[in-house]
Amino acid sequence: MTTETSSIELLVQMRSCSPERLCSEVARIFGVKTTEVGLLRVQGSYLKFVFPYELKTLGAIPLASSAVAAKTAASKGCEAFNNFVQVKHASIFEMVKLGTRNEETAMDGQTIQKLMSAAIVDASGQVLGVIQVSRKGATKNVAGPDFTEADLMTLREILPAVANIMPKLREV
Repeated sequence: MTTETSSIELLVQMRSCSPERLCSEVARIFGVKTTEVGLLRVQGSYLKFVFPYELKTLGAIPLASSAVAAKTAASKGCEAFNNFVQVKHASIFEMVKLGTRNEETAMDGQTIQKLMSAAIVDASGQVLGVIQVSRKGATKNVAGPDFTEADLMTLREILPAVANIMPKLREV
């Protein structure tokens, strides 16, 4: 078990965990801001943002759509896009000012330059949601380093623990 996996496992052992606490730990693992981690939950035939909180009110993503998160859920996959600006996606979520509810410096909407997207699947194979880790910035270089195969492997390693946390998440 890696240090990253064990830190998420500690959250699993808690009776409840906030979406912000989970995403903060994922952000620490990947060296990104908490607001660069997105957590979506399957609700019926839609994906709804659980975190960042500011995105909860923007609506839902149909699971049958061509959105990256919907495709991730459908494929039950995990992939990285190191040139995300060239991937067709709904940029509405990038225009929202994030981090207004916590101590982290609020971040004006910024372009997602790089993204890892992974389905959160429980032991029975049911998709519970999607977690996305991004690097944002005005340009690809400003956003930070590309996501690597090692990053994808780490994300895959923490997914079972994240799946165990999903039912325990306490909405704020």
